Amino acid sequence: MKHLLKIVILMTLHTSAQAQQWVDKNEYPFKSNYFQTQDGQLHYIDEGEGNIMLFVHGTPTWSFLYRNYIKEFSKTHRCIALDHLGFGLSDKPQDFIGTPEAHSKNLSLLIEHLELTNITLVVHDFGGPIGLSYAIVNPDNVKNIVLFNTWLWSTVEDKDAQKIDKILHSTIGNFIYLNTNFSPSILFKKAFFDKKKLKKSIHKQYKKPFPNKRNRYGLLNIGKSLIGSSAWYEKQWKQINSIKHKPLLILWGEQDDFIKTNQLEKWQKTLLNQKTIRYQAGHFVQEEKAEESINEIKNWMEEHE
Repeated sequence: MKHLLKIVILMTLHTSAQAQQWVDKNEYPFKSNYFQTQDGQLHYIDEGEGNIMLFVHGTPTWSFLYRNYIKEFSKTHRCIALDHLGFGLSDKPQDFIGTPEAHSKNLSLLIEHLELTNITLVVHDFGGPIGLSYAIVNPDNVKNIVLFNTWLWSTVEDKDAQKIDKILHSTIGNFIYLNTNFSPSILFKKAFFDKKKLKKSIHKQYKKPFPNKRNRYGLLNIGKSLIGSSAWYEKQWKQINSIKHKPLLILWGEQDDFIKTNQLEKWQKTLLNQKTIRYQAGHFVQEEKAEESINEIKNWMEEHE
């Protein structure tokens, strides 16, 4: 039995090493860590010491999205960034449901496993519902919130969301998502306001986690959850008062074709202790305005820590 266990561990380590051969270590020079869930291995990075900063990504990204933030803030903080199952360097099980609800449960398990407390939560895109759902249930364990373009309310009546949902539930939509790597290859690039900000070498790091059809179900499932999880989003939104007074920094790309600026107004009207910085940027402020937004977070956190 011990011999068999040793073989399994060695095979896992070998597979993990193979998976990271394409990772640009100059851009992403972090040590990989893994946490076993019932559905697969969850990859995360854990860098630095001090107060906790927890970074939660959306689609089609992974912890690579926050690399510049972790490089900077790990000098003074303990920075944790996970890859959701189906993304980045985590396992990509085809039978994992892959909804934001399911990802949020894994996030909670990781927080408990690492015994994280007094968290500054950084969220974006689907990472908003995933991360904020934890904060809503555990408000005493979340000190500050940094929010990039995201939402947390019903999407079922949103016309843009309806169009996306119709495509993803069609035969051709399923085929494109699973067979052409459409989300990281095409949609990711489309989400930039200044396309010059996306170097080919960087774009490669977003496409490589999804080399073939069997690795792309996470992209498809979370895409279908844009409307599929609408009732769950609304349930979280109705409980938003538990974090209504938390210090909140909003870093918003105004040229986002996916999450429009009218969504920003909903955050501003609801969460009272907030500061908003607007950028001439698309959906991925982390790529287009990394240096500027890092400085804003740094100054804001000095006030609130």
